[in-house]
Amino acid sequence: MIRSMTGFGDAAAQEGGVHYFLEVRSLNNKYFKAVIRLPDDLQSLEADLESSLRKRLSRGTVTLTAKRTNASASAALEINTAALDRYIAQLKGSESISKGDIALDITPLLALPGVLNPPADDEARLDKAREVFRRLVDEASDHLISMRQREGHLLLTELKGHRDYIAERLEEIARLAPGVIDDYEQRLKQRIENLLEGAGQSFEPQEFVREIAVYAEKTDIAEEIARLRGHIGQFTDMLDAEDDRPIGRTLDFLSQEMLREANTIASKTPDAAVSRLIVEIKGAIDRIKEQSANVE
Repeated sequence: MIRSMTGFGDAAAQEGGVHYFLEVRSLNNKYFKAVIRLPDDLQSLEADLESSLRKRLSRGTVTLTAKRTNASASAALEINTAALDRYIAQLKGSESISKGDIALDITPLLALPGVLNPPADDEARLDKAREVFRRLVDEASDHLISMRQREGHLLLTELKGHRDYIAERLEEIARLAPGVIDDYEQRLKQRIENLLEGAGQSFEPQEFVREIAVYAEKTDIAEEIARLRGHIGQFTDMLDAEDDRPIGRTLDFLSQEMLREANTIASKTPDAAVSRLIVEIKGAIDRIKEQSANVE
């Protein structure tokens, strides 16, 4: 099933008075790139969350934002009273403070090193956050993938339309191809007859046949038509596949191969009608390349 690379998903949980929230956004990228945004106290979870994302998503720039809000009493940091008393004792040694010229304000002291410490169970709370956020990554990824699939359905319709457009014009080229040789034969024969008629001579049929054979070989596009048909068949198989294999990069490569065959046909045939059809085919291939950039 074809999937887009753009999507959004979020998830939240409330456990033990702690609120956990996580959102995942994805945009186009040729490869997988994770951008993890976490509060300072959760930075150690970055590698775990990126690993969880990689298990669910294979392509795109994926931005994960996680937040944790603790509304319980356990959110309070522990005050190191011994360190605080030591700071106060040193400040009281100041003459300005001891004389009362400057009032001693305890609030700024709380920001001094060693005064406020993480709770004793901080490691246990971090482990809990890791467990909850791993679960939320899966839940948010489910929502994001669902959105990718909906957009992928629209992409699938457009890609099939471009495929049909190319196939129809390729069959028209295959129908016109034999007539290109016949037309050249008639024009060459008439030109030679006109030249020799003025000179009072006749031409040798063998030379004429040889010239036609050389031209036919030089402008033969049967092989290119067959290869382009094969690419269209492979393109169809990929679009109709029921599994979840990523196909975006393969679609991009296949469109390049299709363009290569179209360019070769254009260079080998001088027919104006075929040239016009090739221009239309190349336009459709370019649109396929643009859209494959948004396919996972």
